[in-house]
Amino acid sequence: MRTRTVCIIGLGYVGLPLAKAFSKHLKVIGYDVDEEKIRNLGNNNNTKENIEFTTDPSKIKQADFVLICVPTPVTKSKEPDLRYVKSAAEIVGQHLKKGAIVVLESTVYPGVTEEFVAPILDLENESGLKCGADFKIGYSPERINPGDEAHALDKITKIVAGMDDETTETLAELYGLITNIYKAKDIRTAEAAKVIENIQRDFLFCEQCFI
Repeated sequence: MRTRTVCIIGLGYVGLPLAKAFSKHLKVIGYDVDEEKIRNLGNNNNTKENIEFTTDPSKIKQADFVLICVPTPVTKSKEPDLRYVKSAAEIVGQHLKKGAIVVLESTVYPGVTEEFVAPILDLENESGLKCGADFKIGYSPERINPGDEAHALDKITKIVAGMDDETTETLAELYGLITNIYKAKDIRTAEAAKVIENIQRDFLFCEQCFI
């Protein structure tokens, strides 16, 4: 495991802490389309962390694990906006290494990883790699609550699920390097767990507003 390379797609409040945590154990490639962000991260990377920050998508080809950590905002009509997930999946699909595992971390409804992301990865893959045969997919919902030290990455339990038992076990070993893990029975269950957690957070926030 410790000879593997992880690529983080999206270096926001979810992706950047993941990149820094994994860099203590593995080689990490931090990819983002924001050139200014990458330049600033590179300039401030004075701690000799094992991270390469880049806007070059061809670097994704080096990764054994690709973690997609992009935003999923809500539209004015209260529907999930998957355009960032779609764009990230297209980029990853074009630069995917055979044998890699692609993990979606973004908040989505059940079915998105297998029914939306996987077909994009297949469609965009110029090498003809196919999901299940040449690469695998998984889901591990982000659980970081910005500004909440009690729910920092190293203090949470990370839910992981792969498309099959072998992938789930591999992801459990990967995320186990940086935090506690819980293995969900399948990807849809992991996706649903994140939806339920967000509902609970919203309820507690609203409850506090009326105190």
